[in-house]
Amino acid sequence: MPDQMPNAQPQFLTVGEGEAAREIAIIVRPAQAGNDAPALVWLSGYRSDMSGTKAVELDGLAAELGLACIRLDYSGHGLSGGSFGDGTISRWLEESLAAIRHVAPDRVILVGSSMGGWIALRLAQELARQGGPKLAGMVLIAPAPDFTSELIEPNLKAKERKSLAERGYFEERSQYSPEPNIYTRALIEDGRRNRVLDGIIETGCPVHILQGMKDADVPHAHAMKLVEHLPADDVVLTFIRDGDHRLSRPGDIALLISAVKGIVRSSTAITMPA
Repeated sequence: MPDQMPNAQPQFLTVGEGEAAREIAIIVRPAQAGNDAPALVWLSGYRSDMSGTKAVELDGLAAELGLACIRLDYSGHGLSGGSFGDGTISRWLEESLAAIRHVAPDRVILVGSSMGGWIALRLAQELARQGGPKLAGMVLIAPAPDFTSELIEPNLKAKERKSLAERGYFEERSQYSPEPNIYTRALIEDGRRNRVLDGIIETGCPVHILQGMKDADVPHAHAMKLVEHLPADDVVLTFIRDGDHRLSRPGDIALLISAVKGIVRSSTAITMPA
């Protein structure tokens, strides 16, 4: 693994105004001089942060290839300020967009894990609408677009619906943390406004999806549904037969690195190591 230390110090961006202002931590690895390949952008999943295995491995790949790499912690996650309970897709999308605009690369490859895949798809829409860096490619790991309306709402139990109505949130045991997952009414309502699986998604770039077939959180049928909404794009869907939701085993990481390298290779003239 290349040395992570020289560029591992976080910077902090203020996103939002007034009571909505929060400090967002980002770590930026600058590109080597003369390297005009796209910058890699890491987008974490729900309750995950930029220090996770896949994020660090992606940064290591950027160091190896001389690429820029942008990582951020959403508000209420990791090193960033703000309350997790205030988090919504719109809010975390705003922060991701701010991080990209702060660094201002010419081209980006978005690498999104789970909920980060949803953020990546919304970023593609917003960059196309607002202007900004050109999207050179996308790698989505167990992507969970529209998970609030597609995977949570249809499966709510009566006590969870009651908790949402009376308390504004419900809790669910997490298999990844001793702390429960918290899903707020604001997150669910905002999720409906950020749906992407309700029409054609035009990213204008190659997309590689990695999906475990033993994923207990995002069924592999969800990845297949996403592909149906990407008819205009060059899409590769790789199923990992024994893969779970995290896809953090050495073999899974190797597939991730290979997918990212493939998109870098197709978008630049630089010679890629094997």
